[in-house]
Order: sequence, then C-alpha cells, then structure tokens
Amino acid sequence: MPPPRKGEPGDAVPKRTPPRDRNKDREPGGKTAKPAKPAARTATRTTRPSSKSAPKGTAKGAAKGAPKADGAGRPRKGGRPPGPPRPPKRPRPRIPFHRRDPIKRLNAGLLVVAFVLSLFAGRLVQLQTIESAAYTERAKRQRLQDIDLPAVRGDITDAQGNALAMTVEARAVFADPLMIEPKDRQKVVSTLAPMLGLDPADVMKVISKPGSRFEYLAHGVRPDRARLVLAEKLPGIGTKPEYRREYPNDDLAAGVIGFVNAEGEGGAGLEYSMNKQLAGRPGWQKVEISPEGQHIPMGEAQKRPSVPGRGLRLTLLRDLQFKAQEAIEERVRETGARNGSVIVMDVRTGQLLALASAPGYDPNEYGRSSQKHWNSPIVREAYEPGSTNKVITAAAVMEKGGVTPDTPFTVPYSITRYDRTFHDSHHHPTQRLTFAGVLATSSNVGTILASERISQQTLYQFLRAFGFGEKTDIGLPGETPGQLSPPSKWSGTDRYPISFGQTVSVNALQMASVYATIANGGVRVAPNLILGSTGGDGSFTPAAAPERRQVISADTARKLRDMLEGVTSKEGTAPKARIKGYRVAGKTGTAEIVNPACGCYRGGGYTASFAGFAPADDPQLVVQVVLQDPRRGSHYGGDAAAPVFRDVMSFALQTRKIPPTGSKPPTVKIYARD
Repeated sequence: MPPPRKGEPGDAVPKRTPPRDRNKDREPGGKTAKPAKPAARTATRTTRPSSKSAPKGTAKGAAKGAPKADGAGRPRKGGRPPGPPRPPKRPRPRIPFHRRDPIKRLNAGLLVVAFVLSLFAGRLVQLQTIESAAYTERAKRQRLQDIDLPAVRGDITDAQGNALAMTVEARAVFADPLMIEPKDRQKVVSTLAPMLGLDPADVMKVISKPGSRFEYLAHGVRPDRARLVLAEKLPGIGTKPEYRREYPNDDLAAGVIGFVNAEGEGGAGLEYSMNKQLAGRPGWQKVEISPEGQHIPMGEAQKRPSVPGRGLRLTLLRDLQFKAQEAIEERVRETGARNGSVIVMDVRTGQLLALASAPGYDPNEYGRSSQKHWNSPIVREAYEPGSTNKVITAAAVMEKGGVTPDTPFTVPYSITRYDRTFHDSHHHPTQRLTFAGVLATSSNVGTILASERISQQTLYQFLRAFGFGEKTDIGLPGETPGQLSPPSKWSGTDRYPISFGQTVSVNALQMASVYATIANGGVRVAPNLILGSTGGDGSFTPAAAPERRQVISADTARKLRDMLEGVTSKEGTAPKARIKGYRVAGKTGTAEIVNPACGCYRGGGYTASFAGFAPADDPQLVVQVVLQDPRRGSHYGGDAAAPVFRDVMSFALQTRKIPPTGSKPPTVKIYARD
C-alpha cells in the first residue's frame, strides 16, 4: 500500500515540521510572536492540538484516541472543537542604531593627542629655555661640592731656629648626611662622639641636616685616630687631610706664642695678633660627586690653590726663656704672688731674649686653663712702678735741675706738701744724703726734694721721652699703654707721688725699656720681639730696624749707671742682686697697689720689682723682675725680686758668653759730708 501523502486524511501522526528560529518569532520584549498563517495553505494543513490545552487527566497516549480533524480543519467525530485563535501580539518598535562617522571620531582623537603633546612641548620649552639657567644652577649645586684646601700655617721659632710652634699633618672628619640612613644615625653618633670627644647632640644635628652632602665633624684629628674612625666603616663618614698646630715645648713662652683654636684661628698671643701672616690664604675646590658620594673622574671642577703662611722668627732664646720661666714660677710659688714676670733684653739692639710669666698654661691643652692666663701680663697688666721710676726723676733733675750725684739733701722720714704727708718706706732719723745716696737708699722724701728743682712739665716730658703713656708695639695683643695724664690734669700734689712712681702706671716692658735706655748711653732702642719672617722655601726676610732716639745725654747715663751700682752695694737696698765677678747696677721697687674696694692703697697689697743691668761698666743685658702682691715673706723688691734677677742674669751672662770686665766699681758716696 502506498504511503499516505502528506496532508491527506487518515494520517495518524503527521510529521513534525523542522524547528524554527525562535528568536525570529519573538516579539520585541522577549515574547514569542505567532506567525501569520499563509492564506493559500490554511485550509489544507492539519492543526495539531497543543498538549498544554488538553483536558486534565488525559494520558500520554490519549491523543491517539481523540477524533482527528479532517483536512478542512473541522473536528473529527468525537473530538472537541478548537478554541478561537489568539490574536497576534503587537510587536514593540525597535530603536534603530546608527553608527557615527569614523572620520569625526578620528579627528577628535587627534585633537586630544595634539593638546596633550602641546602641554609637554610647552613644559619642555619652559625647562630648556625660560627656566634653564635656574635648573642648571640647581643641578650644579646638587652635583658640585665645595672642599676647603687649608693653607699650611707658618712655624714660630726662636732666634736660633728652634721650633716653638709648628704645623703637623692631621685629618678632618666629615659626614655626608644624605648617605646616612635615619636608622643608622644613632650608631654613627654613639661611635664617633666618644672617639672624637664630641657632644652627641651636636653630632646628631650635623648628620641629620637635610639635603647636605658635606659637613665637618672634627678638625685636627691625629692620623692614628682618623684611621680608627675609618676602620668602623660607618656610612657617610670620611676623612680628608689637613693640618694641626703643635707646641713641642708645652708651656714654654705660652703667654707670648698663644695658641690656635679649634676653628684654626689664632686665639691668643702672636698666634692671634699675627694670624693673617701665619695662616696664609686657604683655598677651595669644587668637585662633582655622584649620588653614591664618590668623586666623578674628569667631572667639572674648579680650584683656587691655597697660599702657605709665613713663619715668624723671634728674638727669644729657648734656653734662656726656659731658665727665666723656671725661676719666676718657683718664686711665685714661694711668695704666693698673684703673678710674676721676667724680661731679658739686649741693651744695644732692644731685642727681647726672654719674656717669661707665671702662672702659665699649655697651649696644646689651652681649654683646661683659665682665660686670664692666655696672654702675657708683661704687656697686658698696668701697675705703679714705685721706686724703679725714680731713675727718670733723677735723669730729669740732673739734666734740667742742676743736680749732681754729690748734691746733698737733708732727708727727714716724712714731709708734708699742701694737705698730704709723704714718708719713706722705713722709719729713720733725719739724714744728710747725697743725691746718689737718695737713689741708693730709695728715699721717697729725698726724691721729692730733688724733683722740686724742676717743673712738673719737665718731669712729664722726661716720662714721655722714656716711653711712658705709649705702647711698645712688640706685636703682642692687648697691650696697655699705662696711665700718664698731662700736667693740666694733675692735682696740686700729683707731681710728688709721680716723682717716686705712684699715681702713674706702666706695663713691665715699658719699665725694662727705661733701664735699657740708661744702660745704652741714653739712647732708647724700641723693644722688639720679631727678627723677621720665613717662607716655605726657607727664605728669611728681616724685620724693619727698631726706632732709636737719644733721650738723655751719654754723660747723664754714665753717672746714673754709677749711682745705680750703689743700690747693689751693702749700703743699698738690693745686695741680693749682686753677682760674683760682675759689676751689677739696678733699682728696687716696692709700690702699693690700689684696692678696688675703696679706691685707696689700704689693703691692696704691693708690687715688688727689680730692674738692673750687667756688666755695669759695659752694659749688655737688662733683666726686669716683677711680682704682683706677694703674700709670703718680704714684699720689698730687694728681697722678693732681686734674687730672681741674680739667678736669671747669671745664666744669661753665661749663655751669651759675656765675661766680667774685671774693672773696679766706683766709690759711690751715700752720705754727704759738709
């Protein structure tokens, strides 16, 4: 039997139609749209009932027993008529998508890119043209570092070339704060502070400076200590060569030489006053440093080389300076004096062969001593010279007052002028003394009587001619000119104490120069301490010749020398100054010190001094000794100061190989015989 044709009546189960694209049948909004039935074939197609519309309770195979529809779509016998067809849902309108013009999108993108590039280009122009100089300078500051090139400080030597102050090799310890991490700072501080003797807070402050690449931590570190610093391998810590000052003789002539402080500048003495010459001119160098702290080879560099300083050659003699210093230190301890000084001077040249003072200090450890000891009291301290000043009054009355060594004076113990009474240091009955005797016994009253033969203006002129009231200018800092007012400012009685050395003040060197003038035949040669300067190549440039001027006549000077020999005789005030085999001349001084509490002499203490020269008939050396306020033993110059003169002068004569003259001393008449 031939198979039934498709769509014919009697087909039990028509073949399923191929699956359709469900998406095509969905309406907008996701619902499935029923396709419209084609008009031509609607009548011939068999409608298959939906299983969803089947009555409840039908079995899966119930469809086989259901009446089948005929070809016209009518229900077959025994079947339910189909319901009315659902109306088709209205499809939602679709929103059309229109693509923009790609050319416009491309143009917009190009405009954005061009704008961004223009910003970069503008900034580049700003950096490379408008602000290029500023940024170049900032870059240089970051790369370039300044390094000091210290100059070698000139040495200070004595007259024979023995070093008194010298420059030796040392190291500076520096830090690169940028290379030190914050976590490493405490380790750096705890290591370096005790090793270099620094304050930990100062070290922390230095190594914490922001943006810095070079900071000094210490100067003048000894090379062996610097090696220990480097051995710690601390980050950002290094050393560089420099120089340090050393004083090989410790405290010898410290008051004259002074010291160099931690900043490399002179702090006292000649180191301070002659600092510019000694220090030279330091240089500098700019070097490029990498971010790691290393020098960049062949990098940009600028340099100004340092100029070494010139040394000083002094007139001092080291051995004589040592003896003088030893003698005055011992005497200060014995007498309990506030301080003391010794001056040794060449009569003919004015050269200072020794300038010793006590107490002293070690310039290598100057920080451990009091500042009042840093400079020499020889020029800094003014005092009333007392009886040592009587030689100026004697010179004046002999040249202008008609007085001779044999001129007699009746000398009582005291004398009254106006409302003041003056007296001698020792009580005595009225004496008949020669003027030589007045000087030998150091009579204040006899000096006043002699001074009344000249005017006060004449006395003032002689004081000025001998150097009172003006500095000696030997080169030491802080020198006082002393105090000498003109006669117009003197009170009615000032001329009397001035004649015997009160109411006027000098420094010790001024007084030593007075005796050098008398010993040199009345010619004053300005005291001088510096022979000349030395260069790094050993060349020597002598200092200018000292000023010379005639103060008194040679005849007056000779008579004064003979008169001063009487001071060291048995009848004089200073027999303790005598030296065996040599003729010695000199004068004692015992002056009251003004008490600042009351402005008077009461309770102020005394200045004990002695100034003299030898050999008396051919003077070559002057020695001046001053003790301020001796508290133990005698405070008189003949007792406290004369023994120091004897010890130092004896050594000086031997050192200078000055033999005794062998001549006999003159007979000095002390008492007048009418």
